[in-house]
Amino acid sequence: MTGTSTSTSITDREATRDRLREHLAGLAGQQLLIGLDVDGTLVDHDGAMTPQMHRVLQRAAEEHTVVIATGRSLGATLPIVETAGITRGYAVCSNGAVTLEMDPELPGGHRIIDTRAFQPGHALRTLREVAPDAHYAVEMSDGTFRSTPGFQDASFGVQAIESDLDELMELEAVRVVVHVPDLSPQEFSKVIAESGVHGVEYSIGWTAWLDMAAPGISKASALEVLRGRLGIDQAHTVAVGDGFNDVEMLTWAGVGVAMGQAPQGVKDVADTVTDSIYEDGTVLVLEQLRG
Repeated sequence: MTGTSTSTSITDREATRDRLREHLAGLAGQQLLIGLDVDGTLVDHDGAMTPQMHRVLQRAAEEHTVVIATGRSLGATLPIVETAGITRGYAVCSNGAVTLEMDPELPGGHRIIDTRAFQPGHALRTLREVAPDAHYAVEMSDGTFRSTPGFQDASFGVQAIESDLDELMELEAVRVVVHVPDLSPQEFSKVIAESGVHGVEYSIGWTAWLDMAAPGISKASALEVLRGRLGIDQAHTVAVGDGFNDVEMLTWAGVGVAMGQAPQGVKDVADTVTDSIYEDGTVLVLEQLRG
C-alpha cells in the first residue's frame, strides 16, 4: 500500500510539473517580476517555511525581482523577509497599501517607498450599524495600529494601541481590519454585502475577517507600480497565491498560479494550479523559472 501511495504521489507531482512547464517554460532565462503571497504560499499557516522553500526562494531572488506580496502589516512582513534571507528587493504589505524596498545599506535594512492612505470614517460608521459587536483595528502608514479594546492579533506585527471606535473613525489609514468572531465567512460576507459599504476596497479572508483599503488598492496595483518603475515587460510577470486577496494579483500577472489548497474561486481566475503549501507547491513554480 505504501509503495502504491508513493508511486501515485510521484505521478501527481510530475503531472503538476508538466502543467507548470506548459505555462512557464517560455519565461526561463528572462528577467522576471515574481509576486509571492506569504501565508499559504511561502509559509504554512503555522508560519513555517521549509528548508527547500528557503533555498529556492533565495536563488530566485538572485536571478529575478522577487516581491513578497502580503496582507500582513509592515511589522509582520519584515520577519518573513528576514526568515527568507532576502536582503535586496521589494515587499508589498497591507494588501498593496505599503511598499518597501529592502537594502542592507539602509537603516533597518529597508525603507518605505510608497503608501496609499484613505479616510475610513464613513465605512466604519456604516459597519457599526450592521456589526456593532465587531472588533476594529486601523493600521497607519508608519506601521502602528490602533484597535478597539481587546482586539490584538499576531498579524499586526506590533501591539495595537487601544482606542474607541469614534477615535478610529478620525484616523488616516492604510488598512482597516474588521473581525466578527461569532460569524462564519459566509455569514460575514452577507452582512458586508447588505451593509452598503462603498468607496473602499475590501476582501474577506478564511474567517470572518475583513481587510479594507483605499479605492483601487490591491497587491496588483502595487505590483504594477513596481513593474513600471523597473521597466519589466508585463508578459514577464508571475504571481503565486492562495487567497481571495490574491485574485487581482493572479489576474494581473502574465502567469497567475494558484496554490493547490486555494478555494475554487481563486483557482478559477488563475492560469494554472500548483501543489499545496504542504507539498511545497511554490518550490515547483520557482524551479521552473530558473535561468
